[in-house]
Amino acid sequence: MTELEVQPTDMIRAAGAVVWRGDESNPEVALVHRPRYDDWSFPKGKLKAGEHVIAGAIREVCEETGITPLLGRALPPIHYLKNGRLKRVDYWAARAVPGPGFEVSDEVDEVVWLPVDEARRRLTYEWDAGLLRGLREVPLDTTPLIFVRHALAGSRQDWKGDDDERPLEDAGYVQAAALAVTLAAYRPARLISSPSKRCMQTLKPYALRSGLPIAKDRLLTETGYDHARALELALSVLDEGRPAVICSHGKVLDDLIAAVCERRYHSPSLSRTMDAHLRKGAFAVLHHAGGRVITAERYIV
Repeated sequence: MTELEVQPTDMIRAAGAVVWRGDESNPEVALVHRPRYDDWSFPKGKLKAGEHVIAGAIREVCEETGITPLLGRALPPIHYLKNGRLKRVDYWAARAVPGPGFEVSDEVDEVVWLPVDEARRRLTYEWDAGLLRGLREVPLDTTPLIFVRHALAGSRQDWKGDDDERPLEDAGYVQAAALAVTLAAYRPARLISSPSKRCMQTLKPYALRSGLPIAKDRLLTETGYDHARALELALSVLDEGRPAVICSHGKVLDDLIAAVCERRYHSPSLSRTMDAHLRKGAFAVLHHAGGRVITAERYIV
């Protein structure tokens, strides 16, 4: 399972996307021209201080192209030296959805849509051309099933009441607010949660932002978890083919994510070597197509 870990503080971090439209078997991708460098590249830019890499990718693509990207699977990150410092750029495949529209700026003066082969010839940098190879390695049009572990909720030992009523702590509310931004990049259409207060509070900021209800299911609680029935629930959500979020507890998700991957991962041998553990407030994205999990990614908030 791919995970974006904390990077060295002296590393320059940036993010962007290979935005595509049309038929996934013959897509067009968006390239931007930067007059300052007179180059052609994919939309990307530096992260702001404290900005999550997913939020930065969405912001930069929208600012440079006027397109609102709908994130798909992660592409291999690019590393290179910039003025003697290591720079890492994280990219995602992203479907184009209507946005505010392109406006010429000092940073980008032109956006073009090109078939993949023509885009490869137009790109200035070889490392960008490598992203196009990654774009075609597995299905392009995928659907996310997102598993969220509830945010920080203080000590179980210090809480005197019913553990299902244990709320988020201050740092947990900050994580929940950040999750609302990152989850929006995938536009989940269904939210399912353990009814425990800390899980519900974790999804509440996104639910308010999206106007979606949160469905409660006691199968996702620590005390009500049943492996077979919870797996049946998760697989039924996957088979609906809509972007969805399942929020639960660490012990539940460790088992449930591993079971979903064991049953549906396109490469069963890889699924058995994956670490499905999530930190509090972290989430895993299982991108699936045709009922099979294509890639699994893990993110820290």
